[in-house]
Amino acid sequence: MFQPVKIAPSILSADFMNLEDEIRTIERGGAGYVHVDVMDGHFVPNLTIGVPHVKQLSRITELPLDVHLMIANPLEQLPWFIEAGADMLTVHAETLEGQWLERAVSLIHDGGAQACVALKPNTPADVLSTAIADLDMVLVMSVEPGFSGQGYIEGSEDKIAEVAEMAKAAGNDGLLIEVDGGIGVKTVERVCVAGADVIVCGNAVYAADDPGAAIKEIEALGNAARQKALSAHAVG
Repeated sequence: MFQPVKIAPSILSADFMNLEDEIRTIERGGAGYVHVDVMDGHFVPNLTIGVPHVKQLSRITELPLDVHLMIANPLEQLPWFIEAGADMLTVHAETLEGQWLERAVSLIHDGGAQACVALKPNTPADVLSTAIADLDMVLVMSVEPGFSGQGYIEGSEDKIAEVAEMAKAAGNDGLLIEVDGGIGVKTVERVCVAGADVIVCGNAVYAADDPGAAIKEIEALGNAARQKALSAHAVG
């Protein structure tokens, strides 16, 4: 736990008419991932991009594609996104229960990708209890999924801390914790103190005058907060 912070800019906030240039900008800025929001108009009310876009993205960047599936039928579509080149695939716990969640994780791993499960703000962390030992990452939503530009939901850091404790108890010390929603210079420190490793940023990066500088600033703030937390833990 408490690994160096990586920024995953969400291309949902990018200029889709100049998407390759937008990818190059975050590459130069030191982004750790490209966060790709896939919405089906059913699980969430918005409709975005799909398999062909992921396939094209995989051809133009060496950054890992962090593909967040906000879709109602992930088991059916997982093979499509694996074949398209997704490196990390996130399914929502709300769409899969019990053995079906475990089945999704197995399908992702069998396809050679990393597996992540996302939790909406009102979904308790304990739904991960049977799967967390096998996950590569957990995504804690700090807004309701479906639209960019929302404000951070206060108290989301408590769920991040709970997931970190669950992973520790399950012996999954390599688990990454990602947080998505309203994260920028004003909120990154609190989520990193709680245990977040991967920070999804939309407008905080793409609406900035200098997206590369924004990536570096948010990352630096997150890492400084993490070091402070580690020091306090060591003293305690």
